[in-house]
Amino acid sequence: MRVGLQIPSFTFPGGPERIGPTFGRMARDADQAGLHSLWVMDHFFQIDVVGPQEEPMLESYSALAYAAALTERITLGTMVTGVTYRHPGILVKTVTTLDVLSGGRAWLGIGAAWNEEESRGLGVRFPPVAERFERLEETLRIARQMWKGDESAFEGDHYTLERPLNSPPPLRNPHPPILIGGGGEKKTLRFVAKYADACNLFDGEELPRKLDVLREHCEREGRDYKEIEKTSLGYFTSPPSVDEVVDTIGRLAEHGVDHAIFTQATGQDLAGTLGEALIQTGKLVPAGR
Repeated sequence: MRVGLQIPSFTFPGGPERIGPTFGRMARDADQAGLHSLWVMDHFFQIDVVGPQEEPMLESYSALAYAAALTERITLGTMVTGVTYRHPGILVKTVTTLDVLSGGRAWLGIGAAWNEEESRGLGVRFPPVAERFERLEETLRIARQMWKGDESAFEGDHYTLERPLNSPPPLRNPHPPILIGGGGEKKTLRFVAKYADACNLFDGEELPRKLDVLREHCEREGRDYKEIEKTSLGYFTSPPSVDEVVDTIGRLAEHGVDHAIFTQATGQDLAGTLGEALIQTGKLVPAGR
């Protein structure tokens, strides 16, 4: 079982001048605790379930680049990038840059996007859901093409790339893993089976059924279900004990989850607890490639 940490809030004591040092310490602590992955949300405004929109929110790839410079082994990704936020060619270049500068530790976490209010607030077009899924599929195709080194023109319904050159190429072999976030059973999980290296699902009662749906899509696509890394996202309402984390990891493993990611709630400091839980389970998987 791999274990990761998501940091969704940058509302730290001391105001904006303390964001860099505090986030940097959290990244180093997660790296030194032996966690496999570190994630930030790809939002421009804070989301309602975490706090008011006006709370500090960092641009995700700048934050991950900062974390990359302060860490050595932990992998780095967004949970997850909304497909409408960046042109796909630029997104692939951005993730490739993170991979090269981090020594091969980047993920491409991506989804169909949902936060219309922040998009309108910053003037980013937010198309209807059907079009967003069309754009997601084209973006997945573009990423796979660019990471293969294929510079031939891409002609889609929404994107045209005359020469999708990607130099330097990523260090991760064969490419930074593509993780699709979301549990939509008709499109999202079908895209996982067809294009992705990993999925991300919320930890909850529906998790086993969602994995069964993914397995069915894999059968239809001729994809080996075991090839896909199953990740889950969960949280603790209060600071957990090591035993609580161990129990949660065990339950997720029984469901078939390969990689448990935990959200750090405001006021919590999870990295050390997660690291101790990994050691206690005796299944520590070193972070890195």
